[in-house]
Amino acid sequence: MSAPRITIAEAARHVGETVSVPGWLYNMRKSGKIVFPLLRDGTGLMQCVAVKSALPEAVFETIKDLTQESSLIMTGKIRADERAAGGYEMDVESIEVIQRVPESDPYPITPKEHGVDFLMDHRHLWLRSQHQHAIARVRHEVIKAVRDYFDSNGFTLVDTPIFTPAACEGTTTLFEVNYFDDDKAYLTQSGQLYNEATAMAFGKVYCFGPTFRAEKSKTRRHLTEFWMVEPEMAFATLEDVKRVGEELLIHTVKRVLENRQPELKLLGRDLSKLQAIQAPFPRISYDEAVKILQSKGSEIKWGGDFGNTDETLLTQDYDRPLLVDRYPSHIKAFYFQPDLERPEVALAVDVLAPEGHGEIIGGGQRVHDPDLLLKRIQDEGLPMDAFQWYIDLRKYGTVPHGGFGMGIERCVGWICGIEHVRETIAFPRMLYRLRP
Repeated sequence: MSAPRITIAEAARHVGETVSVPGWLYNMRKSGKIVFPLLRDGTGLMQCVAVKSALPEAVFETIKDLTQESSLIMTGKIRADERAAGGYEMDVESIEVIQRVPESDPYPITPKEHGVDFLMDHRHLWLRSQHQHAIARVRHEVIKAVRDYFDSNGFTLVDTPIFTPAACEGTTTLFEVNYFDDDKAYLTQSGQLYNEATAMAFGKVYCFGPTFRAEKSKTRRHLTEFWMVEPEMAFATLEDVKRVGEELLIHTVKRVLENRQPELKLLGRDLSKLQAIQAPFPRISYDEAVKILQSKGSEIKWGGDFGNTDETLLTQDYDRPLLVDRYPSHIKAFYFQPDLERPEVALAVDVLAPEGHGEIIGGGQRVHDPDLLLKRIQDEGLPMDAFQWYIDLRKYGTVPHGGFGMGIERCVGWICGIEHVRETIAFPRMLYRLRP
């Protein structure tokens, strides 16, 4: 009778039993007549112990000659050992080698230090490292927490198109693609405009998917393809948008702390920084932000948009995200509702993460007056025919409404304490990187 096959994560339930674990050789330590192959299987690491005197000579030699990342099925008895990786070890009884990586063409990522360009060129293999595993698991938890928050708070998930006929965030950052019959289409910058239509049908909605920005930016916060969650709410004001954004971030950080502390510790994250993420978040206006920046030596003037350095300066005195609202209307998109008491500012809000991670949420209240929307579209020189359906939303039951977008990669980067967002997604797309 063959041994039951388990994962490393299930080892605790099989102490004292002989089991088989399929996986890959992560590392190998040798000590005379004992070898210690370290096995990984995607769920964890487990040290195996192969003793020469307890095994047929051929089995011991096969194990001893394994190369890094060779694929295999290891069989043996599980025992608890708190000193071991994962808390459990296997006393090896037999092995089946699926593929032995040849010594003539060894696994390229060795335990030595490698440069970032080398690691990114081998991203398809770098994903196997424990550091990258930890980031990916935190990302998984963030996405699950985000979905759970909206699903349990009355939001309906409605998918929005990736091919769009017009710009949402500005025509200079569109990826143009050929459509049928010589027509042009664009990769979506945001699902927001379509979200506004679905919010008028369902009340509270969200979309979650890839978005694309053709920004020629090389900063540590930018990708050309990234994932964004975007809620939209009918009968909502700027204050509702701020409340939901704050609740979402608190909920997400709490869930990561509850379920992914081992991963955060492996990444060297200071957990106290995340434990400080509690309500209320500090709130300031754009006017106040400009004064603060000027007092800190920034050359920004009223009307200018904040750069990465400005956002870092603004948040350096806070231990939790900072909400900045009422930006100048001319630096925000055409669909932002102006403040009726002060039309030169928009009812917009950005949520800036602490520790220099910058904007992770951007949103606000949308224009709901049909005449004002028409004027804004004309002022921006946008094609009226492409937005006719969007204008219809203001003709048939218009209401105040609002929402925001949260970039998953920036959120994961902040929670993990990673300097560059390129490590927060399996295969990042950047200005000078399209492969692998």
